Amino acid sequence: MPPDRGGGRDDRPLLICDLTQSYSPSGGGGISNYLREKRDYVLAETPHHLLQIVPGPADRVTVEGRHIFAEVAADPVRGSPNYRFILRVQAVRSLLARYRPDLIESLCPWVLPWTAIQHRRAYPGTALIAGYRTDFPHAHVARVAQSLFGPAGKFFYWLSLGYTEITYREFDYVYTLGEDARDTLCRRGITRTEVLPLGVDTAMFHPSRRDAAYRAELGLPGTGPLLVYAGRIDNEKRADRLIAMMRLLPPALGAALVMIGDGKLRGQLEREAADVPVAFVGFETDRARLARALASSDLYVSAMADETFGVSIIEAQAAGLPVVGVASGAMPARVPAGLGLLGPVDDIEAMAANVIRLWQADRPAMRASARAHVEAHFSWSRTFAHLFGTIYPQALGRARMRAGSQRAMLWPTRTG
Repeated sequence: MPPDRGGGRDDRPLLICDLTQSYSPSGGGGISNYLREKRDYVLAETPHHLLQIVPGPADRVTVEGRHIFAEVAADPVRGSPNYRFILRVQAVRSLLARYRPDLIESLCPWVLPWTAIQHRRAYPGTALIAGYRTDFPHAHVARVAQSLFGPAGKFFYWLSLGYTEITYREFDYVYTLGEDARDTLCRRGITRTEVLPLGVDTAMFHPSRRDAAYRAELGLPGTGPLLVYAGRIDNEKRADRLIAMMRLLPPALGAALVMIGDGKLRGQLEREAADVPVAFVGFETDRARLARALASSDLYVSAMADETFGVSIIEAQAAGLPVVGVASGAMPARVPAGLGLLGPVDDIEAMAANVIRLWQADRPAMRASARAHVEAHFSWSRTFAHLFGTIYPQALGRARMRAGSQRAMLWPTRTG
């Protein structure tokens, strides 16, 4: 049964629901990290209850105090075995009907947003929030469709934009991770929006975790720059460009690369990089080990062109790393002047040149600037204060108005 949250007072404890496909129990992924940080914030800083519905190997509900963790049995995603995809929407509907959350925050674009919308139609007082966290029409649909169908793939891009408009107009409020995505939604007529910058654990990700023995442990040669990438090793992230870039660096530079993550391209790239100083260390499940790996490296590299926020970038900056990336997506916002160098998308020659330039620059000053930038602008407490203090109240207010209007229609005032 849902917890007793005390009548209709505005200040009563709420039951908040997170709903997503993008969860991995192994610890990786921006949304998985967000779910953990949000759980900790809710339990430590608020009186609210939190229901988190995610895919899992079997149907299972775990209740620990005010935290309810509900897994819905789902098959693994082909090529991404750390993730699963829920197709059993009726199981999700049953959980929502059982617990009756006051507010649902939908964190991914496929299938589950409409599950939340259908639940709200049955329970009009439910507030719906959507996190538009990925520019999926461009990053997912357009890229795949154009690779399969050439110029005709543009049709699927426009179709996905129509899906975006129809879906997100149903939500009481939508947050994006940057102004560009917010502008995209606005052009589609979705105007109840807010930008929600994400955060980083600045105590965990810190330059003090640097370990001079890390490179030797990986068996990587050279004394030049140790480059690091953390994220999915797949086409969307353009992970293959990093291997191509490594081949362009002069051997005398003594550079090496650490690839932290897993994905569809990992096996292929491991084979292709057999003669290149690259270590594939897999999907890192321990945040402390990830923090050590970042702090023990010299430069963070990413060829991702469609980044919507870049949590991995600010984690690297918190660890004191300058960034070599591309001037696209959210990366220019994450890497202002003095914190790294950005080049054209897919220009691996420019990326290699930028690695050399940064290695020859005043890296101690840049490391200090990167750390100071994160401390000044990104913290989870700031993220959740904005979510709970601004975005949630807006959505709850709209839900109350909607529920009141429906009651008025069902029981109109009698006159005369």
